[in-house]
Amino acid sequence: MPPIHEFPTWEPLLRLLCNDNAERLAVPGGYVAGQIGRGGWSVPVRRRSPPRGRASLVSDMQEEYDAVERVRTALTDSGVDGVSFVAEISPAGRAVLHLIETGPAVEPGIGGPHPGSILLVEGAVAEPWRRLPDPAAGAVPDPAADPALLERTLHERLPDATGATEEEIAAAEKRLGLALPEELKALYRVTRARWEDWGDYETAAPVYEAVGCELFPLDRLYIADAPSRPSLWQFAAMEAVVTPPDAAVQGVVGSPGWIVFGDNGGGDRIAVDLTPGPRGHRGQIILLSHEENIGAELLAPSLTGLVLDGEQEERSRPRHEPPAVAYVNVASLGSVEEAAHPDLEVLSIGVWEAAPVRLAPVLGLPRLRTLSAYPGTLADPLEIAGLTGLEYLELCPEDWRVLLDADAVPRSLLAAGIEVHGERHPLPVVDLANELLARWDRPPMTRTVLEGDL
Repeated sequence: MPPIHEFPTWEPLLRLLCNDNAERLAVPGGYVAGQIGRGGWSVPVRRRSPPRGRASLVSDMQEEYDAVERVRTALTDSGVDGVSFVAEISPAGRAVLHLIETGPAVEPGIGGPHPGSILLVEGAVAEPWRRLPDPAAGAVPDPAADPALLERTLHERLPDATGATEEEIAAAEKRLGLALPEELKALYRVTRARWEDWGDYETAAPVYEAVGCELFPLDRLYIADAPSRPSLWQFAAMEAVVTPPDAAVQGVVGSPGWIVFGDNGGGDRIAVDLTPGPRGHRGQIILLSHEENIGAELLAPSLTGLVLDGEQEERSRPRHEPPAVAYVNVASLGSVEEAAHPDLEVLSIGVWEAAPVRLAPVLGLPRLRTLSAYPGTLADPLEIAGLTGLEYLELCPEDWRVLLDADAVPRSLLAAGIEVHGERHPLPVVDLANELLARWDRPPMTRTVLEGDL
């Protein structure tokens, strides 16, 4: 038996859960639930507040840390990334522990025991992750781009730097599968940006200051294509690729022409853009935010401009520009009719204080691929059967039940989400997820029951 399925692995945590949730567990049907993964955990135990004026330390939660670490070690030993659990513990100490493993067809939930998105088609990704950029064949470099001037300037700023050889540059091009732009070659001819040439940050800092970013060595250059920016389905399905006619940068997830060569020191990547937007320049410098799933921001019209003049562009761009993505809720659009448009791709129906809405205005729209509906907002969930192009559908358990019982779940779906709000027992949600997976002949989530006496 894998260590994660042995009761003693969980016993210290179960004792903590019992002590901290005695009243909740004592009521009929009482339970506690949580999630533990190799990278973190969420368990319902009370944490002591640190003394005033001091930050929390591991020692303030030592019992919890030790109990969870015992489980995390078992996860590693069992070859499991993470597990959700539901624990029922009687006042006499009899414990029944339900372990839930998502398997290959369900993404992990976020911060709780409920499952994430359900992958109905193996390997499927949301539509924006399938979109390639316009080749931008007519794009030209910025008139001020000057590889020779760039190289001279960097030599003046970094007279003692060690540059890359032509062989090293050629090796990087072969690895990436494309020719590096002349400005980027000029940069690396001055400095190859290897840490062994510096040894510490104090020595590296002048290079970063001279270039305008934390420069990667040649062997760390990479192409920021769509697969390099993975996203959970529940977020990816809500995005849309929008590139306005006056945009300098295309609104795609990634591009085979985005060559990442540095970082801004805060986790955002800096890249040369060889596939610019309608108003952009080939070779412009863009920033890929680590807080965004899609698109990029313009920093400078060229690498020469970045080095000589610093960031020159206003770092802002429209998000979810209508009509591709529409939010109907108390704070946004006031009706589904307002959202209806031939270009609508994503419809989110959120918190709603009026009567439940009808979907008739969006039936037949050619590009609608995502629908997310807050519990109680749909007048007739069966109207969803008329949305024949849906790829992603997120509903509450009650609306899913209506569709499943009527055999009306759209067969076009690639993924699905079960929206859970408030306190809800995880096991029926797992059963519902498995029912959806079975319709697509996909591997189910697994449940293992452990019993023991505390």
